[in-house]
Amino acid sequence: MIVATVFIIVKLDRLMTAVMMMGFFSLLSSCIFMILDAVDVAFTEAAVGAGASTIFFLAALAIVGRTSKKRKKEKTLMPLAVVICTGAVLIYATFDMPYFGTADAPIHQHVAPRYLQESGDEVGPPNIVTSVLASYRGYDTFGEAGVVFTAFIGVLLLLGAGTRKSGLERPDPPNAKVESMRQKIVLREVADLLIAPVLIFSLYVQWHGDYGPGGGFQAGVIFASVIFLYALIYGIVPAQQLFPPRKLAYFPALGLLLYAAVGLASMAMGGNFLDYSVLMPDPHDGQHYGILIIELGIGITVAAVMINIFFSLSERSL
Repeated sequence: MIVATVFIIVKLDRLMTAVMMMGFFSLLSSCIFMILDAVDVAFTEAAVGAGASTIFFLAALAIVGRTSKKRKKEKTLMPLAVVICTGAVLIYATFDMPYFGTADAPIHQHVAPRYLQESGDEVGPPNIVTSVLASYRGYDTFGEAGVVFTAFIGVLLLLGAGTRKSGLERPDPPNAKVESMRQKIVLREVADLLIAPVLIFSLYVQWHGDYGPGGGFQAGVIFASVIFLYALIYGIVPAQQLFPPRKLAYFPALGLLLYAAVGLASMAMGGNFLDYSVLMPDPHDGQHYGILIIELGIGITVAAVMINIFFSLSERSL
């Protein structure tokens, strides 16, 4: 189904349909991750791929149009040959890898048993994925949050954000109630029913990530999706009046600084950077509170980045 979906996306000329199919592609990918028991990855793919990315593409269509331009016939033999050769080399390189699910694979002999057997005593959270990402590999996750922040800066530079007035400084246009979907009674009522429960669910995912699937990345995207829904129903200007873009632009850096502050606090108390064990007298308590704080920083950064990018795309279509 994924292969068929890819061919359909490539052949489509109507970009709106292509965007919907790309969301379906992400949904299929999340199902595969669920089958492989990678619940956290499936959660992220469903929230980001099928959710936020689809909204971003739809916002971009308001700028570029819904139909792709007809291209001149080009010679595709050479690019096709390069792609086939590259794919063949990559497939050949996999022959030296262990077979999928092999019990004697190196990862099942050293890395996985180490995390499965000892993370409970060393870190504490029942969700081992959280222990790996937030504690054992906390420095890597800090780098990932930095990548998200860097991407945010790049998008703002490309889209020329900051040149328009924020929603707080700009009143509703005269025809806002007509152009927005607030006149669609069914959509408005369903959205009103969904907004509060989804916000509560995002908080649950934020604070429950050490006990189950979720964490700052997923919670930030879910929170941003609620703002997307509100903006789609009631208009971009009312959404910006709730979250003024010029103030919101500081929050990606705020979340990243909160993450870094935990590492600096660990060093100030005699430990290594992002060594949460020294934050409290009981090392398990220190790990628990340290993970909660850095996850909050990730959630703030991700949510603010997503909302800022959505506002930037939407403003260019006004």
